[in-house]
Amino acid sequence: MRIVLGVGGGIAAYKSAELVRALAKRGDDVQVVLTDAGRQFITPLTFAALTGHKVITSLFASESDSAGTLTSAVEHIGVAQENDLLLVAPATADLLAKFAHGLATDFLTTLYLAFTGPVVLAPAMNSNMWNHSATQANLALLRERGHRFVDPDEGWLACGTTGPGRLADPERIAAAVDFISRRRTDLSGDTVLVTAGPTQEPLDPVRYITNRSSGKMGYAIAEAARDRGAKVILVSGPVSIPAPAGITVEHVRTAREMREAVLRRLEEATIIVKSAAVGDYHLEHVSQQKMKKTAARLSVELDPTPDILAEAGRKKGDRLLIGFAAETEHLAQEARRKLETKNCDMVVANLVGREGVGFESDYNEVTLITRSADPVHIGPAPKREIADRILDQIPVLRLIAHSAV
Repeated sequence: MRIVLGVGGGIAAYKSAELVRALAKRGDDVQVVLTDAGRQFITPLTFAALTGHKVITSLFASESDSAGTLTSAVEHIGVAQENDLLLVAPATADLLAKFAHGLATDFLTTLYLAFTGPVVLAPAMNSNMWNHSATQANLALLRERGHRFVDPDEGWLACGTTGPGRLADPERIAAAVDFISRRRTDLSGDTVLVTAGPTQEPLDPVRYITNRSSGKMGYAIAEAARDRGAKVILVSGPVSIPAPAGITVEHVRTAREMREAVLRRLEEATIIVKSAAVGDYHLEHVSQQKMKKTAARLSVELDPTPDILAEAGRKKGDRLLIGFAAETEHLAQEARRKLETKNCDMVVANLVGREGVGFESDYNEVTLITRSADPVHIGPAPKREIADRILDQIPVLRLIAHSAV
């Protein structure tokens, strides 16, 4: 695979030389783009010797390279078209901000805007810079664009502090690039039906019952399936996430609306992933007028909502059905009970209520429960990474389902 490696300005730039070696061992052809700040930490000659290619250091080069060829003023377009993947390591806070907001101030940031293939970012910076709300907002925006991240490690930093921000090990970055590049068409020919987000069950015209689901996990699964070549249908409850490109999205509000959409689309699907946090109860007779506050206690009777997962399990035929179980206790037991009673092929189980993972977070930690294989624990990790690990189980689930026939 042809990779263009962008090297930002940080002490971790020296590790990029190790990264070039790790990529070369996997048979990748690497072209390095070194920023002005990066040149303060490592020389172009180092990368030229390791890659056998000239190192691009300027958008408008005033000097010729070793072969005597002047850099073209539109070379960033050629580099964008010639390479299969853009990898930036270290991706500094400055570069992440420029990428997020479309600033084109040098060769690398201009190349980024011209590049249409997959983008992998390996951030490295001081812990306070990593945790700053501006950096986290930029990370969220870049993730929404479908970019992949190899998150930094925790440990001793060059500034003398410890915490998150150290560039991930070069072998781990190279393995992530390899993982992304070789799994882009394994669901070609499949139609994946994904449900995501919460439902809202109205009490009156202005009030409703809901839960803390953000929809991020379901949207990550939909995007991962799309990137693997599948046709994707996403049935989404109310969320604040932009609709992903290249995916058919049906927006619903209540559990009843979600059930109708799932059953209507069921025949099209070969794989069903029920990641939505569907409300368990609703008010059968909703007040048409706003309920007035009084000094008296208010009681309402709630009825169970439709069990969409169970109904899909009864009607799935030879389709694969993956359910989710969000629990506060007895995680494995509840997940296995759901696996059996709902006729799922796999249940993705996670404990809720923990800081930094699960509801409303970009991270999750899950256990995959199947009928015959040992449980698989994943995370804590970004939800997009977990989405790919879930979809990695598809061949195993098909083998188990086939052997049970």
